[in-house]
Amino acid sequence: MRNTRVPSAIFAACLALAAVAHAQESNLGADFRREGDALHKACSSFSFKSIGSCAYTLFTDHPMHIAAGSIAPQNGFGFGAALVTHWTPNESWRLSWDVDALVSTNASWRAGAYMTAVWDRHGRIRVVPGAGSAGGSNVTVREYPVFHVLAQSITLNQLDFFGLGPNTSDTARSFFGMRETIAGVNATWPILEKLHISLYGEANGRFVDLRPSTGRPSPSIEQLFSPATAPGLARQPGFAQFGEGVHFHPEFAGGHVRLNYFVAVKEFVAGDSTFSFQRWTTDLSHQFPLYRQTRTLAPNTFNGPDDCSVSTGTHSCPAVTRSLEGSISLRFLMNQSFTGTGHVVPFYFQPTLGGSDIDGNGALGSYQDYRFRAPNNILVRASVEHSIWGPLGLTAMVDEGKVALARGDLDFTHLRHTYSLGLTLRAGGFPMVWLLFSFGGHEGTHTTAAMNTSLLGASTRPSLY
Repeated sequence: MRNTRVPSAIFAACLALAAVAHAQESNLGADFRREGDALHKACSSFSFKSIGSCAYTLFTDHPMHIAAGSIAPQNGFGFGAALVTHWTPNESWRLSWDVDALVSTNASWRAGAYMTAVWDRHGRIRVVPGAGSAGGSNVTVREYPVFHVLAQSITLNQLDFFGLGPNTSDTARSFFGMRETIAGVNATWPILEKLHISLYGEANGRFVDLRPSTGRPSPSIEQLFSPATAPGLARQPGFAQFGEGVHFHPEFAGGHVRLNYFVAVKEFVAGDSTFSFQRWTTDLSHQFPLYRQTRTLAPNTFNGPDDCSVSTGTHSCPAVTRSLEGSISLRFLMNQSFTGTGHVVPFYFQPTLGGSDIDGNGALGSYQDYRFRAPNNILVRASVEHSIWGPLGLTAMVDEGKVALARGDLDFTHLRHTYSLGLTLRAGGFPMVWLLFSFGGHEGTHTTAAMNTSLLGASTRPSLY
């Protein structure tokens, strides 16, 4: 296992972004002046009301704002800075760039550069009739082809490994450290706008380095496991990773039924073919708003991860609202892995259930983070979230799920379950911080505190598995 420096791809991307900023110096300078005026207005006086307004400006405004969020479970809370800038070269294209870096409380870190290009094939930004999801509006922004180019590196100093499969012991915990660098492109292309159906494609290079994690409450991974019981432990080849999928996200009944379906297949092609595999993902989410003004929970594909623009034609973030918002949600998630004869899925690319996974997504919250790991998994979740006062909200959820070493064992028998209750801290109407108390499993209780890794309404960061 080995350590590497921050990849040259990120450094090159930062230089390119710096060159763009210099070329657009007057526009960028105007953005900084407007942000300075906004900060002066929001933060110059001290009152209970101004604290919230000042914090909202500091954490969301552009071109520069504070970057904050949970790096990954067990790796602390991170703070840093993000730079967001936009450029519209003509009537057909809207370009934006994000650069961010943050360091967590246990010295883990993430740095990345992201470019988003939105193509308006009709040469103008406009709205069309539809079921709106913000403020009870009856218009919705039409969909456009969106392209993302990204380079990101992340170092995590503490990750848990209990072994593979559904029957591992909670006393077999070990720790490891990991660095993963991802560089690539992805695109979303609408094909049936009235039904909100889009095609998705991606191509990424993935480079992983594992290392021991010593000085923890449990042993380092190499002391308890071998390459036979943790495939990929001894060596981590580079991967070319491709993905193709379909995204289906219509709204029905005047916006009171919102679907967010995503089905995709991903191919992981390793430098050492022993580790090559395919994964089929089915992710079916359903949101049932309790009020017409409740905003959709789906991310905006036309944004970068640090950009919370509400549409392709503006640079403003969602407005703070005092309106009651809440919804009931149902989600079904299934990952299935396919390997050739003699091939294996590296353990660090296998999905997990328990606490939260490496991307910060919760599942079976009463168990320890990363508790169950296998090439195949299934999760069913029912949840409700509702604002109660100002930025505070209440949430409750129930999870059922399991992992399986073989696809044939992936069924709805012997599911593990968890119940969770907690508080949410909302920003611009979106739940951004979660504090959950989970119980109901067979290994005690678990309290989870997490903050979204992407800005409210922004596109998600690339998955780490």
